[in-house]
Formats: sequence, structure tokens, C-alpha cells
Amino acid sequence: MCICASNIVSCSKMNLTMVPSDLPNYTAVLDVSFNEITGLRAQWTKHKLPNLHNLLLSHNGLSFISSEAFIFVKQLRYLDLSSNTLRQLDEFIFEPLVHLEVLLLYNNQISQIDRTAFTGLTSLQKLYLSQNQVSRFPLELVKDKNRLEKLSLLDLSSNRIKVLPIQDLQALPAWIKNGLYFHNNTLICDCELYSLMAHWYIRRLNSAVDFKDDHTCVHPGPDKRVLRLYDLNVHMNCSTFKETDQEAYLEQTLTLSCDTRHRNMSKTWMLPGNIVVPLGDNQSIVVLKDGSLEIKSIRPEDSGVYTCFGVSEYLNETLYVVVKVHNFTLSGNGETLNTAYTTLVGCLASVVLVLIYLYMTPCRCFCCPDQGKKNQHEDSIHSSMLSATPTHEDMATKAELNRHVAFIDPKDLQGQNGKVNPNGEEEVDEEAMQGKGKRKKSVADSISSVFSDTPIVV
Repeated sequence: MCICASNIVSCSKMNLTMVPSDLPNYTAVLDVSFNEITGLRAQWTKHKLPNLHNLLLSHNGLSFISSEAFIFVKQLRYLDLSSNTLRQLDEFIFEPLVHLEVLLLYNNQISQIDRTAFTGLTSLQKLYLSQNQVSRFPLELVKDKNRLEKLSLLDLSSNRIKVLPIQDLQALPAWIKNGLYFHNNTLICDCELYSLMAHWYIRRLNSAVDFKDDHTCVHPGPDKRVLRLYDLNVHMNCSTFKETDQEAYLEQTLTLSCDTRHRNMSKTWMLPGNIVVPLGDNQSIVVLKDGSLEIKSIRPEDSGVYTCFGVSEYLNETLYVVVKVHNFTLSGNGETLNTAYTTLVGCLASVVLVLIYLYMTPCRCFCCPDQGKKNQHEDSIHSSMLSATPTHEDMATKAELNRHVAFIDPKDLQGQNGKVNPNGEEEVDEEAMQGKGKRKKSVADSISSVFSDTPIVV
């Protein structure tokens, strides 16, 4: 029933319910599309097909694939499973296909993809998963340590993805982003998404340019409007994207990446002033093996526009990188900041100490009355010793504090010229007479009037 043309076996549109089992060993291309094969069981072929590199199983209503379905066809390079009814991809299902380069899974009903489903596909370059029900972006395919090293095209368009890992996608090399398609999804509109796609469009990446009108998103408001992604600067007031410059400090080593849209391009650099970078490893500016430009001990005169030329068999690309060098070292700037910080802390500490001195001085009059009197007495003595000519106000104040009033018989004052006890005799207190020592009453009572030039009442 099948048609054989050299090493091609075509069994398309034959109403088959299973793959023919007795296939010749030399079969290189097998086409069983547009049939009614609903399951691909283990060992669907009785013997190995070492030359089979193309297998077409599209439009079959295929809903089941055994985990051992490909152990006899390990040389496959092209596998078409599109337009079937597959709902999930189990773990390690494609692991034997180490030579597979193209895998078509579009137009199925796939909603669940195990994180290990594509493990082992070390040669895979193109993976088509569009028009399914995928809701999670499979970042592990392009970022993690188990990522597919050679994958250059990942089509996730027309699925149900709402959120993208924007920061991770922005950090990917341009040759991966160039083949990363996710248009016609149910993405939630935001300005980060707009900046991502605006950047990709400026770089003229195929994924952003080829389907410009199909990049849409859903407005987060209650109306759930569908907006064109590139119009978010109008609808959501997102700022216009601008390429940032590369900044460096004195004596740093700066590496400039030549992030071309295609892999394995031959790269050359031109310095500011249209000077071609000389060859050799002994230069302060050298081109690394991956095409990046390394500038050692960078100086202010190294500022300017650097140009990278990428050349391949099919495409030429030119990239410009603007470099700005600050006229100080990064460590010197840190020392300046440390000095300023120390000065600020010192000033604040001084202000705190002044406030404590002004408003938190311990009470001397009410808390410790005895100590207050002692200090007052010492202050009076110290001020008297330091003052050569005491003022009348100070003496009057002290007199008020220590004044004693006594009633004296007027006849005792006669003939004494205003002096008490003209004979120079001193009156002694009763306490002194009882053995506690003698104290001169006149001295104790008039201690505050030593410097007074006015009569004192005692």
C-alpha cells in the first residue's frame, strides 16, 4: 500500500491504524501522516532502522506515545508530531534521540510538559510548541544547566502563557532571543514587558520584528482589553526604552560583549576614532576567543563609541557600544563616601551631647538640697575669690540669704560709734560652752557681709 522511492517510504493517507512493521533497513524517510494512528507503542518496528532520519506522524489523532517508542530509531534528526491530540509530554520521553535537530509539536492539546521531557536532546536546534495549551514558560530549555545547548528556535506562540520571566529573558544571548517566539499569548500588560520587546525591536530581532502586529497583551483593568504590546507607551504611559551606556572607573578591566543575532559569527572590533584593534595578547586592549573586547586598566581617554562587526556566510551585523569612564577609581570613591559618613556621624554625636548638656542636667536644688547648698556655698566662695571688686547686686543677694535680725537695747549702743561689743570681746554660744568648741557668733552671723560697705543689721 505504501509508495517507495529509493530510501523514501510514503504511507500518507492510507487509513492506517498503526505504522507498517516490515520496513526495509535502508529507509531514511518515513511518512505516515494523515492516517488514524492513535498511539505509538513501544517497538512499533520489529527491528532497528539505523538509517531513518525523518519520521512524519502529523494529522493522525495521536494521543499516546510510549516512553520506549524511539529506542530503535536513535538516528532521527527530524520528527513531526504536529496536528495530533497529545495532551502531555512525560519525563525522558525523547531521551534516546540524541541526534534529533528538529521537533514539531505544534497544534496539539499539550498543557503539561515535564521538566525532563526534552532531556537528552543535545543536538536539538528547533522546537515548535505553538498552538497548544501551555501556561508556563519552559525557562529550563534556554537557561538552566540542563538547557539545550544548540537550541536556536523555540516557538511558544498561540498558547496560554500569562507571565514571562522577563529578567531572565533579557539576560539571554541575542542569538537565543532572536528565535524566541511568544506572540498571541494571554500576557498581562506591564511596562517591563514593553521595555523587553522595545529593546528586542531596536535590535531588530526576528521574534520581535516578524510578528510585530501579533504581539498583544491583556490590560490588567476590569475591562480586560487586548492591546498591541508596542502601544503600551500610550495606553499605560510606559517610558520609552533607551539603550544604556557601559560605565567604568579608573584602572578597572572592562569587557564589552559583541552580542550578535546569530551564533558563531566572526567578530572584529574598532576603537573610538576608527582604530582597528591590533592583534596580539600583549596589548592593553584584546579580543577574546568568544569575540568580546577586553580593556585593561581603563582610562578616561578610553571613553567613546566602540564598534563590533559580525560576519558570517549569510549575514553581516554591526553593533555599537558606548563607553563612559569616570575620572576616579571605584575604591577612591568608596573612601570618600566613608570619610563623609564618618564626619556626619561625628556631627550628629556632637549635637546629641550638646542637647544632653542643655536639657538633661541633673537637678541641684530640689533633688539634692544639701548638695545644692554646699555647691552654692562653694560657688559663692569661688566667685568671691575670682572677683577683685564684687558688685553690689551679688552682695545684696548674699545678704538677703544670710541676714539675721536681732533686737538690741539702744543704750548698749551709746558711745560705741555704731559698733557692737566695743571692747573686742566675743560672745560665745551656749553649745560652745558645753564642750563642742568655741564659735565666734559675729563671724558666723556676718559671713556674707565680708565685702559689704554698708551697715549690716544683726
